[in-house]
Amino acid sequence: MLKRSFLTALIWHFFCLIFFWNCSKKEISTPPETIITGELDFSQTIGGSKNDVLKSIIKTDDEGYAILGYTQSNDFDITTKEVENFDFWLLKHDVNNNLVWQQTFGGSMDDRGAKLITTSDGGFALLGYSKSADKDVTSNAGSQDFWMLKISSSGNLLWEKTFGFSGPDYGTTLIETEEGGFLVTGVLDVSASNGQGNAKFNKQKHAGGDFWALKLTAGGDLEWSKYYGGSFTDTPLGVVKTADNGFILVGSSDSNDVDINNNKGSYDFWVIKISSDGTLLWEKSFGGSEIDEARAICATHDGNFMVVGDTRSSDSDITMNNGGADVWALKISSEGNLIWEKTFGGTSFDVARSISMTQDHGFVIAGSSRSGDNDFTNQGQNDALVLKIDAEGALEWQETIGGSEIDFLYDAIELNDKTIIAVGESSSSDGDISLNKGFSDALILQIK
Repeated sequence: MLKRSFLTALIWHFFCLIFFWNCSKKEISTPPETIITGELDFSQTIGGSKNDVLKSIIKTDDEGYAILGYTQSNDFDITTKEVENFDFWLLKHDVNNNLVWQQTFGGSMDDRGAKLITTSDGGFALLGYSKSADKDVTSNAGSQDFWMLKISSSGNLLWEKTFGFSGPDYGTTLIETEEGGFLVTGVLDVSASNGQGNAKFNKQKHAGGDFWALKLTAGGDLEWSKYYGGSFTDTPLGVVKTADNGFILVGSSDSNDVDINNNKGSYDFWVIKISSDGTLLWEKSFGGSEIDEARAICATHDGNFMVVGDTRSSDSDITMNNGGADVWALKISSEGNLIWEKTFGGTSFDVARSISMTQDHGFVIAGSSRSGDNDFTNQGQNDALVLKIDAEGALEWQETIGGSEIDFLYDAIELNDKTIIAVGESSSSDGDISLNKGFSDALILQIK
């Protein structure tokens, strides 16, 4: 009897171990991976009775996001300004897409934000242009200057700087350097500056608007200043750091002289590599015989770079064009050599304005589309466009969102939960856009 009781207890103990082990396995099992299929989760417009635009979005440490743009309005959703002039407009949202705070910065004239980054101290740096010389703007050298602001994590202005000469100079993009300073880029009106803007060791002067790069300290003081380009129009719109502490700048150029040696025809993607002290190391042109304009660059997981913009060409570096303008994505090496290129679009005009890498090493591209064929749909004029491609450039999904008027995206990022937030502007009040308060409203989309 004792042996039978012992055996029964042993069997019961064994089954209990199996039961609890299985329960434990269920408790610690990994949840299923989030799969983003490109479906619109929500669209939201924010603004007043005038023009309100969002240009740049970044993730924040609290898993929310911050957005920079500009606003002309002083009513409805715009609560921080009194007069109807354009001001920088900074918005902070939490992880649940709720607006936590908003701030406007500017003077009495036209001030428009273009690029937003987070900084190593947890705050923000903002760049755009200013025509003002009052209120938040302490100086202006001419018709229009670069305007850079350093902002705390709670939205307070810490310092601001203007850079420019007598012509219309405007900042387009910036990046924090390894030392905690900044590289700021934009367009310098070389003719109006009479050649000013270059370091003393290079006194070469020529006409046109050039890529202008300024190296700043963490406090915004100028370390060096250089411009690059030719005799016509050269516009930088993207910058990225390289492994050797240099920088790659991308944009468009229709020049074929001075620093530019191989223009393919009309406007090209123009890509330059500069050292940490601003020395031009190499330059490359990509494109065909028509207009090709680069808009953004980002690093890849394998040490190379992705450049995106739009092309109207169907020759030279472009193997295919679907009609009108297509989104054009290039992968280039750290030496500027073309690895592969892809076009995306229909028979009308489809353009890109931003690119950022996703957690699976693919990329999300934001822009606008007027096509209604080749798997593109269109509800009116321009629709907001979001594309997802994999690491090799294969299209995973595309989504157009909009109404009967113009809807446009300028930037998009992937959040930690793999959802995508895209920002831009909308003039619609139908279709996917339920409300419009003025001429154009700021547009926020979430894609799942």
